[in-house]
Amino acid sequence: MKTFPQNDLIAFLRHELAVPIDSIKLGLRQTGSAENLLPMVLWQYGLVTTQQLERIFDWLEKHTTQSFEPTA
Repeated sequence: MKTFPQNDLIAFLRHELAVPIDSIKLGLRQTGSAENLLPMVLWQYGLVTTQQLERIFDWLEKHTTQSFEPTA
C-alpha cells in the first residue's frame, strides 16, 4: 500500500497551489476516512483545476512511499 504524509499534501495545496483552507476542509469532510481521494474530490467540486490536479499527482508521485503490509 502506498502512503503519503497528509500534512505535507495539505501544505503543498495551501502554499504551492494557493488552495484556500476552507476548500481543503470541505474536501477532507467529503472524503471521510478515504483521505487518499482528496485530490479527486477537490477537482470534482471545482476547487482545483485540471492543471492543478496534474501538479498534485506529480507531487504525490514524488512524495509517496511504499508501505509493505505482511501477508497472511
